[in-house]
Amino acid sequence: MKIARPSPFVSRTLAALVALGLAAGTATAGGQAQGDVYYERAFLRAAQDKCRLFEPRLTQALEAATLQARGAALRAGRPATELAATAGRAQARAQATPCDDAELSRVRTRVRHAFAGWSRAARINFPGDKAVWSADRFESARDGWRLFQDGVTGASPVRVGLAGRTPQDARPTAVVSFVGKPRPYAARLVMRDAARSPRPWLAGDGLPPPSARRAVFAAGFDAAPRELLAPGARAGEVWRFSEGAAEALAGLDPREPFLIEFLFRDDSVATARFEAGDFAAGRAFLAMGPV
Repeated sequence: MKIARPSPFVSRTLAALVALGLAAGTATAGGQAQGDVYYERAFLRAAQDKCRLFEPRLTQALEAATLQARGAALRAGRPATELAATAGRAQARAQATPCDDAELSRVRTRVRHAFAGWSRAARINFPGDKAVWSADRFESARDGWRLFQDGVTGASPVRVGLAGRTPQDARPTAVVSFVGKPRPYAARLVMRDAARSPRPWLAGDGLPPPSARRAVFAAGFDAAPRELLAPGARAGEVWRFSEGAAEALAGLDPREPFLIEFLFRDDSVATARFEAGDFAAGRAFLAMGPV
């Protein structure tokens, strides 16, 4: 009978899981520690792809936590190129670790316990540098915010994110409550165009020159239902975007900003600024489905 010997790497992984705490939460450690957390989560995510260690809901929780760890490491000052190399090393280690490794089995048990509470959580906040994405996995009879961030344009509140009756059917949405009578005729999301500017533009105001930006226009708008209005707002408009807008936002660097621009018939533009932050992690959290 073959006896599986614990892999030195996996033993270190287990120790790190205990020391760093794999359960999701607000990241406060320095860049080096955040890079270590990302390495461990990337390894486990790659091991899951290879060995099918976890059930689907826990896999989505691990995906969200891995993205969250990457965002925290970037905000702590770790270069994106270094984290890409970190992910590559983690994947290589996962490929070299047998699925029947005894220590990997122990890690799997600890991960299940670590994520048990998070996978049952209905609401989680994903803080960024200056803004927060708030996620909600409840389902309701009417559309509600499943992932959102608050902003303003002038004195008018703007909320952007994913809205729907359930986490799975949530779609990219923006709601604005303008002060005064004029109303915009169009709205667009403006962000870096990855095809023209592959690397994030973090200098200045964080946005690349207009020639390296892309705009995604809303498909249309309606009067906003009460459930989607920002706190204190009595009325507003809900603008809905294609699913491609969510894909584009998820592909941004967590440190990048993006804009919502509202276009008026007098050629004026009202702009609200948001932070990409952990949008991708919040989206993965919603993929676990309703509580």
